[in-house]
Amino acid sequence: MIVALQIIQIILSITIIGLVLMQSKGSGLGSAFGDAGGVYRTRRGVEQILHQATIGLAIIFSLMSLFSVIYISN
Repeated sequence: MIVALQIIQIILSITIIGLVLMQSKGSGLGSAFGDAGGVYRTRRGVEQILHQATIGLAIIFSLMSLFSVIYISN
């Protein structure tokens, strides 16, 4: 059971990394230092789906981590 939880966490983490990298397409190094470009954009279409999927997988990853800590400690 512990091995299955670890494999699921690895798969979730790799998926989250991929989603985050796909979202940051088009943003330059300047945005890392606070240069947002001064334009407010709303997410539409695929960007919104990627954003929501990232949030959902991050929540699932956090819950799986808590569950595995509780399961291993007992």
